[in-house]
Amino acid sequence: MNYIEPSREPLPGLGASPRLRRRAQGDIPEMLDLWVASWGAVYPDIDFNARRDWLIEQITALETGGAVTLCVLAKESQALAGFVVINPDSGWLDQICVGLPYKGDGCAEILMAAACAVSPGVVRLDVNADNMRAIRFYERFGFAQTGRGENTLSGRATIQMEWRAPE
Repeated sequence: MNYIEPSREPLPGLGASPRLRRRAQGDIPEMLDLWVASWGAVYPDIDFNARRDWLIEQITALETGGAVTLCVLAKESQALAGFVVINPDSGWLDQICVGLPYKGDGCAEILMAAACAVSPGVVRLDVNADNMRAIRFYERFGFAQTGRGENTLSGRATIQMEWRAPE
């Protein structure tokens, strides 16, 4: 599978952080492992390992369309701890994932703050309606529910949420 080479250009609105960086070419295997383990813990009835190729294709398509993938590093080891995929032009947040060992370590907050910083004043996303931990996280970050839908892969009910920058 060929991946696109991520841009090295700085992103407007994103300050320098020793724990946050753009995705590097070699990050994909570790990102896949984090994603499979993290989602598998939430939905053990779904074989996320079988969806690895889908995630690669999804990220590649999103990045080709202007999205950026930002990675957060662990405090101590500087290992890849999580990532977010967001399109700065549209504000669409497609993926946010934090590895199981790093949950509660501030990684999700770093990723969400970065997503909001590079967006055009709005961030939109879909979340599975039964993922209460994620919904509470988004609400704490100032997201409001704006609609309902359905996950195209699993068929699960989703909630559309939106964050707007304060005026």
